[in-house]
Amino acid sequence: MKTIRVNKREIGLNHPPFIIAEMSGNHNKSLDRALSIVEAAAKAGAHGFKIQTYTPDTMTLDIKRNEFCIDNGKSLWKGKSLFELYQEAYTPWEWHQPIFDRCKELGMIPFSTPFDKTSVDFLETLGVDFYKIASFENNDLPLIKYVASKGKPLIVSTGMASLSDIENLVKTAKEAGCNDLILLKCTSSYPSSPKDSNILTIPHLNKMFDCQVGLSDHTLGIGVAVASIALGSTVIEKHFTLNRSDGGVDSAFSLEPNEMKQLVYETKQAWESLGKVRYEPTEKEKDSLQFRRSIYISSNLKAGDVLNEKNIKIIRPGFGLEPKYYNLVLGKKIKKNALRGTPLNWDLIL
Repeated sequence: MKTIRVNKREIGLNHPPFIIAEMSGNHNKSLDRALSIVEAAAKAGAHGFKIQTYTPDTMTLDIKRNEFCIDNGKSLWKGKSLFELYQEAYTPWEWHQPIFDRCKELGMIPFSTPFDKTSVDFLETLGVDFYKIASFENNDLPLIKYVASKGKPLIVSTGMASLSDIENLVKTAKEAGCNDLILLKCTSSYPSSPKDSNILTIPHLNKMFDCQVGLSDHTLGIGVAVASIALGSTVIEKHFTLNRSDGGVDSAFSLEPNEMKQLVYETKQAWESLGKVRYEPTEKEKDSLQFRRSIYISSNLKAGDVLNEKNIKIIRPGFGLEPKYYNLVLGKKIKKNALRGTPLNWDLIL
């Protein structure tokens, strides 16, 4: 599975996980707050910063009845029409440039999720390095085809998609010119439960589509994200805000700065721990070999004495014969006098 290079950063199994802070609508309609979120994400160590590029009119119709209203009693946005939600959450297009500029100044890679052709065309004028397709748009094959035609790395969330849906989007993206595709396992409920995360899907996606796989995580905390690293996740995306108590459309399931910092640290630790299949002592373990068990003389002995269970013991440290020889040396005679606490070795045995 090849490494994907985005700007100056490489993404892949041989590199630390790529951590994305997603602002979404947590700017609460303030550019100053948006820029503060950028700065906090950079300080926490995030590698990428994602926003969303749409207007309410590119997302839905301004209708406040029936299916255009959110009536799910468990939804964070119950009672709003879709148009009202997107009107509250969207990031004004004139903010994109200052947000992107600030990200670059602070060493993060800025990018966005487009929702229609006009947003793709706009993002192209900003010179974005790669794109993200959201879960709810992973069935919009015309949009995927258009984004993929730009020839840039593409990240796609798989929330709600069946295996055949994913096959269709992967085929569409590749045929349209996308050579660098990353699929994100995603559960599109907000917040989602670890029990619904099913991250064992990550290695299966990798096997099925021979591409990098990561996690778009809407659970609370960082446990699921860290666990996903052991399953081959190369990218982690989490919503991000300054403080959940400030409110905002996605604040309830967003990480705060200290949590994002912990996510960056712990996922790197998890990645470093993977290493390779190895059974020999590491270099640092070699010094500890002396504390393994071995066979020692436990009573003062004279030349010709017979070794038995009363005068030899398997103990620490490890300077004597290995314990596997214990039964072999029982009944043997000792060549010369030996004090209690002498490590047994072949030179002492007749």
